[in-house]
Amino acid sequence: MGFFGRKDKVIDLSERYRVRQKLADKNKKEPEDKPAENQNSGGLFSFFSNVGSQNAASSQANAESSEDSDEKRKKLAKRLVEMTNKIEEISNQIYRLQQRIEVLERRANIK
Repeated sequence: MGFFGRKDKVIDLSERYRVRQKLADKNKKEPEDKPAENQNSGGLFSFFSNVGSQNAASSQANAESSEDSDEKRKKLAKRLVEMTNKIEEISNQIYRLQQRIEVLERRANIK
């Protein structure tokens, strides 16, 4: 395949894709061969293994965390309002600067 009539200067980038596909296929096959190892090693979802033992402690912590989450929401809402106000101020400053630039261009007869 050549673009613009230059068949000798075409670079084939599909080889890298093929290599990645082969590696992905190998990675897919390995977990199927060794399911017992993945369960014991913890892996990505290791936090699910301790769910049963933590139910009693989590119910007590939920009451405290709901208060904390309300405070966090209020703080987050306040920060978002402040950030929005700052963005509006900066936007207004940019608009004023654009208007000044247009006036200067008109004075200098620049089009």
